[in-house]
Amino acid sequence: MSAPTMQEVARRANVALSTVSYALNGTRPVSEETRQRIWTAMAELGYQPHALARGLASKRSHIIALLFPALPRGFGATELEFVTGAAEAAQRRGYHLVLWPTEIHAVGDLQQLVRQSLVDGVLVMEVRLTDERIDLLRQIGVPFSMIGRPSTVSDMSFADIDFEQTTRDAVAYLVGLGHRYIAFLNHSQELFEAGYGPSVRAAAGFEQAAQAAGLTPISRFCGDTALAGQEVFEELIRAHPEVTALASMNERATVGVMQAAASRGWKIPDDLSVVSLVSSARVAEMTLPPLTALTPQSAELGRLGVETLIGQLEEEHYELVQRLLPCRLVVRGSTGPSPDPAIRSHMKSGSLQAATA
Repeated sequence: MSAPTMQEVARRANVALSTVSYALNGTRPVSEETRQRIWTAMAELGYQPHALARGLASKRSHIIALLFPALPRGFGATELEFVTGAAEAAQRRGYHLVLWPTEIHAVGDLQQLVRQSLVDGVLVMEVRLTDERIDLLRQIGVPFSMIGRPSTVSDMSFADIDFEQTTRDAVAYLVGLGHRYIAFLNHSQELFEAGYGPSVRAAAGFEQAAQAAGLTPISRFCGDTALAGQEVFEELIRAHPEVTALASMNERATVGVMQAAASRGWKIPDDLSVVSLVSSARVAEMTLPPLTALTPQSAELGRLGVETLIGQLEEEHYELVQRLLPCRLVVRGSTGPSPDPAIRSHMKSGSLQAATA
């Protein structure tokens, strides 16, 4: 079977052949409704425009670089959903998304990336409160948008998780179940001190929410591994045996927490309730019991990040976009009512004696 042609796309979308060309090359404005009809026709026919030809015609590559530095914890299912959401949004608009997984520490690195129009713009993720990549992009003059945000964003477009609201929702949910001793598990102290936005904002949100509920905030930093989760949880319970619930920002360490609780003979959620923050449904459903989680709107954040960037590239009068999206609470089997304090205190005392005997 021969590959579909641009003429077939034009017939399917009920537009002139030249309109398809304008939509692909960006040489003339095309209405959003017409553009969507063309993308739909392309998807239905399986038409793939020739990227090099488009670039030569329009002096643009229709390629977006996603700056997502390789994390010490690697890429998990939750991180992948953000990337997939951005890639799908780019494809719908006729762009390709390429992943740039390395750190960028010099203007030369970015200049190498954007020279000769290899990419039209940049989407930045894993943003820190003070992020040198943002400063470099502004210095070079490359169009960019962010999934995440630095501390100052007055004139920059971004889409980000509302971490403060997410932690408030987690605390309110657990307080509603009767929990009065709630601990917060963050990422590592190194990430926090480096100004990693999600870590800093979630911690601040937890402190505020706990104090507003009349609770004493109990927080711990933790490496992004199951073993670190086990070790930090054991230290946490020794220091605060009254804890009956845990809100975890660290989904890899959460697995270790659940393992450590099981090794003590505790049952989740009878003896300990666990809420995972910013975890995809795929991750939350892997544990036993499945995790109650505040799940990010990954596809929507990816779409917003891409759309705001393409708006800068294609619209003559671009409007600044700044959006915060809360996570959605999905209740599963890892949370339940707070156990009776007297019974819980006795049970913990016995567990600690058994562990040290």
